Amino acid sequence: MSQPKTIYMDINATTRVAPEVLETMLPYFSELYGNPSSMHSFGDQVGGAVKKARQQIADLLGAHPDEIIFTSCGTESDSTAIFSALQTSTEKRHIVTTRVEHPAVKNLCENLDRLTGHKHRVTQLPVESDGTIDLKRYEDALADDTAIVSVMWANNETGVIFPIDEMARIAKNRGILFHTDAVQAVGKLPINLAETPVDFLSLSGHKLHAPKGIGVLYVRKRTPYMPFLLGGHQEHGRRGGTENVASLIGLGKACELAGQNMRKENTMVRVLRDKLENGLIKAIPNTILNGHKIDRLPNTTNVSFEYVEGEAILLHLDRFGICASSGSACTSGSLEPSHVLRAMGVPFTAAHGSIRFSLSVYNTEDEVDFILEKLPPIIANLREMSPFWEDRHKIGGGGSCGSCGCGK
Repeated sequence: MSQPKTIYMDINATTRVAPEVLETMLPYFSELYGNPSSMHSFGDQVGGAVKKARQQIADLLGAHPDEIIFTSCGTESDSTAIFSALQTSTEKRHIVTTRVEHPAVKNLCENLDRLTGHKHRVTQLPVESDGTIDLKRYEDALADDTAIVSVMWANNETGVIFPIDEMARIAKNRGILFHTDAVQAVGKLPINLAETPVDFLSLSGHKLHAPKGIGVLYVRKRTPYMPFLLGGHQEHGRRGGTENVASLIGLGKACELAGQNMRKENTMVRVLRDKLENGLIKAIPNTILNGHKIDRLPNTTNVSFEYVEGEAILLHLDRFGICASSGSACTSGSLEPSHVLRAMGVPFTAAHGSIRFSLSVYNTEDEVDFILEKLPPIIANLREMSPFWEDRHKIGGGGSCGSCGCGK
């Protein structure tokens, strides 16, 4: 099989800007450069385009355009939601989240004790071995002084989907604000905020074929809110700073396209993902699927190849132009196993060899076939050089090996 130039299966890290999105953006870098807040008609043309983008995003989310606040990224949206909840309910000092959140939420919550002068406490809920959450344990964690729950809609590393609708309803019944980091879910899963009672939702443009540097915070009407960035009157006084006009217009177009491609995400992309996943598990002994088999994003598979290092696998894949990830893009510079896999209890012999493939509508069956051709011998060669592979029976406690196929 001939080698493609680049096979990009790292969609959960970032996406290409869709051609239609780029085309929509270009005029706002040149002839339509007015400030959307200006009173003259030249600026008002831009203001009209911003209004249209806000509507396009709201349509994808099942929201009202007045509930959409433009931000710089998902991280800013996450911080805004959490700090807003703490500042508008000062008598409540408790936050409930999970151990598998994106660093944008995880690191913020872990530093809140220092940032707020020891005024707040955080409960990080554990997850099951398949990455799912125990709803009874979640409900028991809520307290009278819980200010906000922050739980991701879908995990960026494993693709595991949390029951956000049910979790948000439980919080609502207790009078607790609910935030979800939906960065990975938007555009891949149907979302209707008219029915799912979250108070805050974060999304990031570069995860759904819009540019980097643009995000959204959804804030439900009548939710108590305090701006994170104080300044001018932009975003109806809810986020100071001149809008990133071209990018937010691109995000609007990307949301429109995501709505049109939703069926493909859940059919064509899922079929490609399943073919890749099942082919790897069948062809490579000692391969473990990380995450729930069914309750996952349709584009994401996270597999562990025992007794090898994920970084070494990625380097060999890169020689064939194959782009994947050894976990979250925000933590892949670390040689430590991901906090998500550790929280799931994945054995160290597997956690170090985890690889995430995340696909999009731009991937093809030929690309999947190429990976299935190249990756099995890569793993075999790396295992031959691995001292852990040689000692795998001792590591496993001795006796007969039931999974590697060696007959020992």
